[in-house]
Amino acid sequence: MGETGVAGMGFEPVIGLEVHAQLLTRSKIFCGCSTRFGARPNSNTCPVCLGLPGALPVLNREAVAMAVKAGLALGCRINRHSVFARKNYFYPDLPKGYQISQYDRPLASGGAVEIPVAAGETSTGQTEYRRERFRIHRIHLEDDAGKSIHIPGDDTHVNLNRTGVPLIEIVTEADFRSPQEAFDFLTYLRKVLLYLGVCDGNMEEGSLRCDANVSLRPAGDERFGTKTEIKNLNSFRFLRKALDYEIRRQARVLEEGRRVEQETRLWDEDSQSTLTMRGKEEAHDYRYFPEPDLLPVVISEEWMNELEASLPELPEARRARFVSEFGLDDETALILTQAREFADYFEETLKHCNGPAKVANWMVGDLTRDLKRDGRSIVDCPVSPESLARLVDLIDSGAISGRIAKDVFAEMYASRRAPDGIVQERGLRQISSTGELDAIVEAVLAANPDKVEAFRGGKEGLLGFFVGQIMRQTKGQANPQLANRLLMERLKERP
Repeated sequence: MGETGVAGMGFEPVIGLEVHAQLLTRSKIFCGCSTRFGARPNSNTCPVCLGLPGALPVLNREAVAMAVKAGLALGCRINRHSVFARKNYFYPDLPKGYQISQYDRPLASGGAVEIPVAAGETSTGQTEYRRERFRIHRIHLEDDAGKSIHIPGDDTHVNLNRTGVPLIEIVTEADFRSPQEAFDFLTYLRKVLLYLGVCDGNMEEGSLRCDANVSLRPAGDERFGTKTEIKNLNSFRFLRKALDYEIRRQARVLEEGRRVEQETRLWDEDSQSTLTMRGKEEAHDYRYFPEPDLLPVVISEEWMNELEASLPELPEARRARFVSEFGLDDETALILTQAREFADYFEETLKHCNGPAKVANWMVGDLTRDLKRDGRSIVDCPVSPESLARLVDLIDSGAISGRIAKDVFAEMYASRRAPDGIVQERGLRQISSTGELDAIVEAVLAANPDKVEAFRGGKEGLLGFFVGQIMRQTKGQANPQLANRLLMERLKERP
């Protein structure tokens, strides 16, 4: 029945996303209060972010710069003259009674990105990707609300530290046709924001939050169906699960001849379902009007050029370059470019050795495994790029075997030492002397005449036994290629 289970029913999902990203400024968008997460409740507040009478907001230039960078990175047109508005609604955690946002004249609009979307697996187990283009409707600046904390069996508490933290809201067009597409886009978006250094992407702390609008329509129909909004999805996993459930729910409603109600719903992890939150508000419900205390945001051409020049190489461009320049496959390049620092580590390592595929294998395999086990990021990696490059060189030169390299790497990770000292101290250099290995081969064959005869009689599977014996005698230090060649030469000799 397809990914969402509705293809066989003749329905097509239509999905759009609204993503709220907190900007990594040191102070709030309209005052000097700290944006630090985890401070004592209600300690990072002042008359401005509390909306007290007579307190006037002053726009944070750094927040505007970060928003512009995000707009440029997502292919948007930056509107040189944008305007703030008051979005009026009443919540316990909104002390002003309104949110300062942008309405009809946002900071950026009309963008698009083309990204890889997972499309299945190859016969070797690698993920296959297809290219899809998704449009950005608008990006606007606003201040965040506070946070209501519901304590079971107690009152609801309000923490206003988050009030006034700068946000950008990124609103997509309804271009997604499956939960997987929405998932891959959100993954890509988070990666872009991290590359830019404008958001930390921490969904658990609420610095990246997503609302999803979803509807169904008959396959082939261009008209949109009635949509529901799923609010406050704070993990990629919840996004995919909530969309999958909601698509199936709406399909059942339509199959039974009923109408989908336009409403706002929440994902409930305990019941694994979406639940009704409230009837859907329209824009006019918020009674927008221009913010009287803030001037329009005017961005000069000089500042725009400066911000554009400061953009880093973005993840998708970097992935494509890794494929073309280093000959990596799509999946490996995608993993290496998941984080800017991880990709930087890869390229720094290649400054000290020549072997992109080998470096990538170490990073995607052993290095990622150990970092994940210890809860470390690549920034805290105990193995320097220079040390990893030297390990690759030691293998390439035949100084150590691939098997021994695994032990050396483990010691490098545990001790932060360079590989040469470990190899020297533990006597791990590979035996690549023909004369030395030939003597060991002769000794192994002389000690197992019955198996030599059996091999010459056709039991060629015994080759592994002989190799094992050589490795045991040399404590794994024999050059395996040379050992195999010498073995075959001796075994094929007739007495």
